[in-house]
Amino acid sequence: MDTILECRGVSKNFGGVAAVRNVNFTVDASEVHALVGENGAGKSTLIKMISGVLTPDEGEIHYKGRKVAIDSPRKAQEIGISAVYQEPMVYPELGVLENIFLGRELKNRLGGIDWAAENRKARELFESLGISTQLMSERMGALSVGLQQQVLIAKALAYDARVIIFDEPTAILTEHETQRLFSIIAKLKERQVGVVYISHRLEEIFAQTDRVTIMRDGEVVGEFPTREVDAKRIIGLMAGKLLVEEVAHAGKKSDTPILSVNSLSLAGWFSRISFDVYQGEILGFSGLVGSGRSEVAQCIFGVLRPDSGQILLDGRQVSFSSAEEAMRHGIAYLPEDRKVQGLFPILSTAYNITITRLRDIAAAFGGVDRAKEREIGEAYVRDLSIKTPSLDSKIYSLSGGNQQKVVVAKWLGVNPRIFILDEPTRGIDVSAKSEIHHMIARLAERGMAVLIISSELPEILKLCDRVIVMHEGAITGEFESGDITSENLLRAAIGERMLSEEAGREGAP
Repeated sequence: MDTILECRGVSKNFGGVAAVRNVNFTVDASEVHALVGENGAGKSTLIKMISGVLTPDEGEIHYKGRKVAIDSPRKAQEIGISAVYQEPMVYPELGVLENIFLGRELKNRLGGIDWAAENRKARELFESLGISTQLMSERMGALSVGLQQQVLIAKALAYDARVIIFDEPTAILTEHETQRLFSIIAKLKERQVGVVYISHRLEEIFAQTDRVTIMRDGEVVGEFPTREVDAKRIIGLMAGKLLVEEVAHAGKKSDTPILSVNSLSLAGWFSRISFDVYQGEILGFSGLVGSGRSEVAQCIFGVLRPDSGQILLDGRQVSFSSAEEAMRHGIAYLPEDRKVQGLFPILSTAYNITITRLRDIAAAFGGVDRAKEREIGEAYVRDLSIKTPSLDSKIYSLSGGNQQKVVVAKWLGVNPRIFILDEPTRGIDVSAKSEIHHMIARLAERGMAVLIISSELPEILKLCDRVIVMHEGAITGEFESGDITSENLLRAAIGERMLSEEAGREGAP
């Protein structure tokens, strides 16, 4: 085969943590090469190095047999490498032609834009790919995501791309748009283009690709012609044998649920979701990013309003119109992005800890009782082992792990009975992660109902008494005790239905 792109021993580290280690990867002309792996396996980091968003710390990238230095996406495009993401990066207020030729406009003899030449070039590309030429006169923002993708494929070919990377391209497409994309990919193969195809949908991998590479923990753990491997083998390699130290807790699970969700639906995010939450247990929500996990939690917390279904608290139906109302009923929610949603970065540690307890620290005439604020702050700093120079230190000056502890302290201030933690250890170091895991175990021991949303399998395996897995807005698996294995969770996360009759309550798919 004619190899267009080759990665030789590429590695990338972030803060001493290896995201990609010594990866060898090739793309041949006229092939669709699948790249698969669980969240955090290193796929995104690898394609960011290929497409110029990141530069490798070690190793080499060769294009058409020559070593290249790809230090920007612009350089990648100039070389002949383009990427098309599931949420297209476009200029919505500009026209289709402007999006295709922006920065590389075709010029006339007077130095102006040769619109006629651009029109001819775009028409030629559209017709060769089977894309409707009627799109050429549209504004980019007026097109659906699927049509925007088609325009960006034409743009890549306008740059003479020989390698096109598709990152979860069908995640938010309709069935018709998906079939159109597959038709265009077939035409790309005819043009000798090499395609890198990243997807968690194994049915697409087997139907559309020629070769598959599996990554785990930043390394390539398998490469096969697609026709020579099956789903069981791929899932087994993706999961591996995770050696996870379990964090035990002495929490006693209540006999009746504190929270019940029945047939909850929110158009575009999830449909007919049902589950129970018990005090004294740690319930995990696993699945791929975009599966609807966070949106379910936000409906419980009053941030989003479901279209239908019921939420029962202590057996009584509730419908929270705001997060404040949910807090008054004993529910706390630690958001996925602590810096944007959970903290006031330029304010003090004490302020961030006590922001949910303003009534407790209020002084006469609307002021703040600084002594009370410090008393509460010092108690949480001590109890949660928060490392900060002082309570007056600005929160941005703390490490990621200690910032996360401050967010936990803030929510403990409302004395919750149900604590939802969305990606509780994302972006923090190993030591801080372990501390937070043990802290979560202590919350369950105190009789709290703890619900963890996490994309990290080791975290779910380490902490949870029970795990619910979601895929594309539906529950595809529910596991307890010995059934909580990396392979079971991965199979359900990519859409294999693994609900027993007992676990498949009303509303399961």
